[in-house]
Amino acid sequence: MLSKFQIAVDNARKLFFGANKTQGSSSPFTQCSSLSSSADMVEHQFSSSKVQALYELCKSTFSPSGLPPSSSAAVQKISSLLDSIGPADVGLKEETSDDDRGHGMFGLQRLSRVAKWSQPITYIDVYECDSFTMCIFCFPTSSVIPLHDHPGMTVFSKVLYGSLHVKAYDWVEPAVLSKTKDGFPSERLAKFAVDKVLTAPCVTSVLYPNAGGNLHCFTALTPCAVLDILTPTYNEQAGRKCTYYHDYPDSKLCKQFFCSSSSYMYMFELRDK
Repeated sequence: MLSKFQIAVDNARKLFFGANKTQGSSSPFTQCSSLSSSADMVEHQFSSSKVQALYELCKSTFSPSGLPPSSSAAVQKISSLLDSIGPADVGLKEETSDDDRGHGMFGLQRLSRVAKWSQPITYIDVYECDSFTMCIFCFPTSSVIPLHDHPGMTVFSKVLYGSLHVKAYDWVEPAVLSKTKDGFPSERLAKFAVDKVLTAPCVTSVLYPNAGGNLHCFTALTPCAVLDILTPTYNEQAGRKCTYYHDYPDSKLCKQFFCSSSSYMYMFELRDK
């Protein structure tokens, strides 16, 4: 009888063997969708005992409400296991700056030079349930995930290969709002939390609902891949909607807080037109 993880792998066998070649999408991500003709190859990609252990640890630790109340030990245990995982454990190979901008494994070698440079970020949905999401982002060089939030969520991020710049903020509490004149939601003040480059191999980064840089953006300095675990999952009905923001300083407010113009930023919600 197959384990739950193996069943999830079966459902996700499409992910590692061919990128979605549909063009013209407005999404910054491409989700892998081509099926491999070899089930054995897929099972080999996901057979890592480390990934199996990570899945089982997440299943036993997380609930639909996220981390348990006393979570420091759980965070350390999951982070330690993530620290030991490399690209080979999830069936990826490390790309170099001369490779296909993070997509060499997905069969895109025949694309023209222009097509290579226009490739979006590839999103690999490894496993998802009500309690957590396990996924991988493969970044071409210079690609960006814009500033966004994780309301009420904890996120573990492990850079598998390459270098990634992270800029992140946390909300100022109690909330400091700026009134708007056009009917849009008020702009909200956030405090600078993280500005660093993560280069593999490196330790796992963890952000929390109210600390650690819950609002963040990523910029790939080289081809790179990131393994993410989000708990609980995004769920708009439960108030966990992913929202994108534009950040800008307010010099008057910074004088009030006796800070530099980069320490506090207003977050303006970006809405779909």
